[in-house]
Formats: sequence, C-alpha cells, structure tokens
Amino acid sequence: MEMQASQALSLLNAKAVRERSHMLLELGLQGELEHFAVDLSHLAEAARRTLAATDNTYPDRQIPFHARWRQFETGGIDRWGMLAGARRFSDVQGMGRAACDLAIVSALLDAAAGEHWTYREAITNETFKHSEGLAIGSLAMFSAGFFSHEPLDPLRADAITLFRLDKDELAEGLQITEKNQLIGLDGRLSLLNRLGEAVSLRDDLFGKEDEPRPGGLFDILYEEGQKGPLDAERILELVLDGLGPIWPNREQIDGVILGDTWRHSKVTTQDKTTNLVPLHKLSQWIAYSLVEPLSWAGIEMANIDGLTGLAEYRNGGLFLDTGVLRLKDPKQSLNKHEVSSELVVEWRALTIALLDKLADWIRADLSVSRDQLPLACVLEGGSWAAGRQIALEKRGDGSPPLMIISDGTVF
Repeated sequence: MEMQASQALSLLNAKAVRERSHMLLELGLQGELEHFAVDLSHLAEAARRTLAATDNTYPDRQIPFHARWRQFETGGIDRWGMLAGARRFSDVQGMGRAACDLAIVSALLDAAAGEHWTYREAITNETFKHSEGLAIGSLAMFSAGFFSHEPLDPLRADAITLFRLDKDELAEGLQITEKNQLIGLDGRLSLLNRLGEAVSLRDDLFGKEDEPRPGGLFDILYEEGQKGPLDAERILELVLDGLGPIWPNREQIDGVILGDTWRHSKVTTQDKTTNLVPLHKLSQWIAYSLVEPLSWAGIEMANIDGLTGLAEYRNGGLFLDTGVLRLKDPKQSLNKHEVSSELVVEWRALTIALLDKLADWIRADLSVSRDQLPLACVLEGGSWAAGRQIALEKRGDGSPPLMIISDGTVF
C-alpha cells in the first residue's frame, strides 16, 4: 500500500508536471502527437511579443512575480495594502493568515469568466472583466466579511462559512444577474464549499486556531521558514495535500485524488501512473500567490523556478497564435472541447514545457541568469499579457484560439 501511495504522490508535485509536459513536447518535436505540431522556429515571435508586453508594463524591468496580488493592484491601486493597513494586524502571523485566506479563495474563483460578465467596483466606479474583475470582486467580498464567521473579524475565510455558502450569496457577491452571467458559477461554488469541508477535516494543516481556515497553511510555512529558506515547491506540496479533496470527479490512484491530472495515451510508464499528466494550474496559481505573504512576513524564499508555468488559455493561446503550436486538424478550432479531452491535455502540457523554452530564450536574448529573471517574472511580464494581446488582435473579443467547455474549476 505504501508503494501505491507513493505512486500517487509522485504526481502531486511540480517536478512531475514539468517532466511529463516535456515528455509530450519531445513527442511533439518528433511529430508523434495526434493533435498538435510543434515548430520552435516561431518561438522568437512569441518571445518578441512577451518582451514587448513586459516593456509596456514594466519599462524599468523591475518585474514582480506572477501572482493574484498583481490583479488586486489593477489600475495602480494597492487595494490589499490599504485594506491591511486599515486593519492594523497585531502581528505578522495575523496578516499572513488573512492574506493566505484571500489568495486561496480568490484563486479558486479565478477560472475563465466568459465574455459577458463584468464587475463594477463601488469605490472607483470602474468596471472590470475577466481575471481582474474576479480578483477585485473577491477582494471586495473578503473585505466585507463575506467569508468570515466572526462579525468583528471580517478579514478571514472560515471553513464553516465556506461550507455553507450558497449560490445566491455567491451570485450577489459577484454581481451576477440574468444580464450579467458568469460561466461556471456552480463549479466555483462547489470548490468553495468543498474547500470549507476539506479545511475542517485537516486540523493538522488548517486547525491551529479555534476556527479552521485555509490561511492556517501560513502557520506551518512560517514555522518551517524560521529554519532556513523555504522552497517554493514545499508550498505547492502543502496546497496539493490539503486541497486534494476539493476537485470534482478527478483521477485517483488507490483513493488518492490527483487534482488537475488528466489522461493522455502517449505518456506511458511502468506503474499505475501510466497515461496520467499532472498540470495543477490553480494549485500552482495559489502557490505563486502565497510566496508574497510569506516574504512580507520575513521568510526567505528559495527555488521559485521549481514551480512551472501555468497551463491556461492565455499562455497556451500565445503559442497557438504565434504558430509555435499548430493544430494538425484545423477544423478542431471550430469545435468546443472538454478539458478532459486528449487535445486539451496535450495543449496544456505543451504550454508548460514551451514556457520553459520561452523563458530560456528570453534570458539568452537579455543575457541574464535564471536568478535574475525567474519564470514567475516571465509569466508576469510577460507571456500571459502577450497571450491576451494577440488574442485581441486576431479575434476582436479576445477569446482564446480554442474553445473550452469550462465548469469553473480548471481554466
């Protein structure tokens, strides 16, 4: 049984994501994939666009890490800074727990919103769409105590409140109406409800206070960080361990839920993990977003590049729209695809591997090291913004080059 459990756990880390993604890239370069052809001669164009997006947003090349905090700062407003400053936390642990509560809940709401949903921010009276709208909407909900069980302590997300959250409440918080529809609302609600349940069942990870909360992870990471630099992969390890049960209808090995892990027939091994491709997009998005609260609390971080790129449609769209990837059957661009389809799994895995290639290309072009330009900065600068920009150029509504059937739990 221990060996079987270790087989499952072998997929619950960033190394497995990177290894299996590069396995598919090598097959793509050999022309052996069914759905995509890979042409690295177009990587220069993807890099050019990434650098242009970086220079537009960060002309001084002082690029922060890709994380949820960037979208909380949309429009140049440090919303979290103002909120935390007004709250005046008594210690760094209190601030860290609250920041981790916010980052985890907000990241889980961050699947694609669709083209017809917007969020109007009351303070600025500005309207936002997509990831920015979901970030600002979730921050407003958090600041109002939407996820708190304690009226006098609004800046928290308690397990019991998350578990009891209903569809009408979430719809109200995100300003959803018949004319302002958000895709995947049921899936997002299910994630938050299951998050509450998972947190309540794992007092070893989340229960160091009277009321268990996702931000309880901060206490463990903060304590480990007192002993020396904290490896970013350790953050992901805890996120995958604690949040594993929240993902619906996913692959399992001997009862261990594998989260954002899917099947692809070309990935073969000699054990129970054969044909399985881990991607862990939202979990890695959470891990990236927990780095800063730990840094604010004085924890030294290490191996940020141990995490991988994110297997989502902006990064993936960049490679399709620049020709690094090409559909072998162009008609597939007219169809809607399930996230579990081999075509989508292939696209997402190739995206992760190609982001590593893109980062190496850009570092060589700029004559900088991996330490000077981590992958997290390439993503932020970066590839995500470039993917959005080329989508707007090629398709006026900014939609991705492939249509995905989203349930609000993956993309």
